[in-house]
Amino acid sequence: MKLFLVSGLSGAGKSVTLDMLEDLGFYCVDNIPAALLRPLVDLTLSSQEDIYRQIAIGVDARNGAADISSLPGVVAKLRSDGVPCEILFLYADEQVLIKRYSETRRRHPLSAGDVSLQDALAGEKRLLAPLSEAADIVIDTSSTTVHELRKLVRQRVTGHQSGKFSLLFVSFGFKHGIPDNADFVFDVRCLPNPYWESALRPATGLDAPVGEFLAGHNSVTGMIDDIGSFISRWLEPIKDGNRSYLTVAVGCTGGRHRSVYVVEQLADRFRKDFPEVLVRHSGLSRT
Repeated sequence: MKLFLVSGLSGAGKSVTLDMLEDLGFYCVDNIPAALLRPLVDLTLSSQEDIYRQIAIGVDARNGAADISSLPGVVAKLRSDGVPCEILFLYADEQVLIKRYSETRRRHPLSAGDVSLQDALAGEKRLLAPLSEAADIVIDTSSTTVHELRKLVRQRVTGHQSGKFSLLFVSFGFKHGIPDNADFVFDVRCLPNPYWESALRPATGLDAPVGEFLAGHNSVTGMIDDIGSFISRWLEPIKDGNRSYLTVAVGCTGGRHRSVYVVEQLADRFRKDFPEVLVRHSGLSRT
């Protein structure tokens, strides 16, 4: 049996994640009382039905604080009893969540009465903190489309199941904030900036002229080599620590030129040894 506990901030993509897990063959149960997690697992363990070999259970802020706080301990006990169990947590920036709620006109589960949406989001974040801190997989969906989220979930979950190690390279702009789910963060703002070349300013790090500009500077190739060497050096210890994925974030000022180019170069470098390589350009998705 394999169990995934899926939680996260409301509006961050829990329903999409559960739908993806169902497509992957998981038996999915959404929004059960946290206190019923262990009885449900015991029931499915005693069953001989194949449909219960993989289970995903959604838990959200509609549970009480005491029940949510108890879940990391329940998960630890399940693991000690030989049940493979992982916690997957989704989150997004507050302004992104507010925008999503305004577009869908949904009501936040904690915004009853005179509680504002901002206060409800802050309360939910505090309430779910025990799960976010104990999570094995954390996904930031702030700049992720539905299709990208499904791909991320598939890669992360199948990586855990198959034992394959996956690498996620994320480019970002420091002016938008550092991705919270990054394992390593590299700052490439010291590199020559194509933004100051008027002909290159409208382009991105995906465009050939920007690539040619950056490839022509030794500092850029040197930075890529140094980052690549660092990652290569620490991959084995990370994998030995029972990790199945690594998220590497590379940032420049706006997340459109230097970080995008460096991420693409790093991804190409590691694809020959790690087929499970994924790239995200969070700065480009903002435009």
